[in-house]
Amino acid sequence: MIDLRTAMYSSVLAAALLLGACDMMSKMSDTRDLSGTLSAAQEVPSTTSTGSGSVDAHLNPSNNELRWTVTYTGLTGPVTAAHFHGPAMTGQNAGVAVPITGVLTNPIKGVVTLTSAQAEELLADRWYVNLHTAANPNGEVRAQVTARP
Repeated sequence: MIDLRTAMYSSVLAAALLLGACDMMSKMSDTRDLSGTLSAAQEVPSTTSTGSGSVDAHLNPSNNELRWTVTYTGLTGPVTAAHFHGPAMTGQNAGVAVPITGVLTNPIKGVVTLTSAQAEELLADRWYVNLHTAANPNGEVRAQVTARP
């Protein structure tokens, strides 16, 4: 026979687990998707490179964790450096906000925790990514990173 107290405890525990799972799902769905298209025309000043590529990023607003994948093709040589820059709008240059470290071969993947101010700038479309090569040490291709609806 089930004790009434045990049954109540089990019901409360089940409800708490369900609420916790719902909260976790809500936080996962709050992830903001961002993207950008790498091109030589976006560099300031522009380059003559035929390189291209894309940036696919995801920001978790609950902890400001930013994850990204950068893919590229057609560059003049190996990527020697890569960065997120900001704050800057399209056509403007800015300092390095987050260096992209590690292996820079295609695809480039990474994760970092941003400050609240950095996350706000990123979500306001005020960051860009650029890839540097030996032939273009100031940047060969660039993508303004924008939030997807």
